[in-house]
Amino acid sequence: MTQKVAYLGPAGTFTEAAAIKYAPDSELLALTTTRGVVNAVMNREADEGVVPIENSLEGSVTDTLDLLIHDSSLNIANEVVIPIEHCLLVQSDTEMLDIEVIYSHPQALGQCRQYLNQYFPNAVPVSALSTAAAAEQLEQSQTGAAAIGTLRAAELYGLKVLARGIQDNSSNVTRFVVLADTDHVPTGNDKTSLCFAFEEDKPGILHHVLGIFANRGINLLKVESRPTKQSLGRYIFLLDLKGHREDTAIVEALEILSPQVSMLKIFGSYPQYVEDSND
Repeated sequence: MTQKVAYLGPAGTFTEAAAIKYAPDSELLALTTTRGVVNAVMNREADEGVVPIENSLEGSVTDTLDLLIHDSSLNIANEVVIPIEHCLLVQSDTEMLDIEVIYSHPQALGQCRQYLNQYFPNAVPVSALSTAAAAEQLEQSQTGAAAIGTLRAAELYGLKVLARGIQDNSSNVTRFVVLADTDHVPTGNDKTSLCFAFEEDKPGILHHVLGIFANRGINLLKVESRPTKQSLGRYIFLLDLKGHREDTAIVEALEILSPQVSMLKIFGSYPQYVEDSND
């Protein structure tokens, strides 16, 4: 049976490109929201789901993090990294001076902030559910408008490309995670993602917890925080660790950590992405 992979659609998004790169022979299921992708996997309408989690310019995708923390029982089973080239798309009869509105996903608008400030300081940015959805909105727009999207979106929706590579940094990349019922078996080159929170705030408490990993030679690949959504000034901390949750050092660290926190959730262990020479 062909594997079904859900992704943040419609066709023409960077997430579609990541899904194709991850599972080129799978049946792809395009959904309009990240929550929809998560629900499709949880309801077994898809075997796996691909969602964006981090961009090299704009940082973490908070919608994805919040879903993983609060609203998902899924595991991270893999990750994919792809380069991001943003293009300025318009209808065939639109020129630069006509543009009054620019549609795109908030992350894409943020990644092209310098370009937009320089060339379209008076244009109104309008958020869309995805870069491909922005192309759809542009197609239906009756005013002078543009969209930030992919070359594939331009082809799919019959749009003209006014400019390519408009992102603020040429090394712009996005990391996507693959969500599934279970995470990945150890490969020898793995990472583990987790989150935790404290019952109360105390001086040095985070320093102590991070030391649990440092004392066992576990490299922290990423440390960040998100609000608990319960009260101002209270946070959930998220870590990416080098290694698999079944590794002896990580097993020991988590056993020591668990009774010292009020909440501990392991998102999963999975192969650490290795850049392809063709990327």
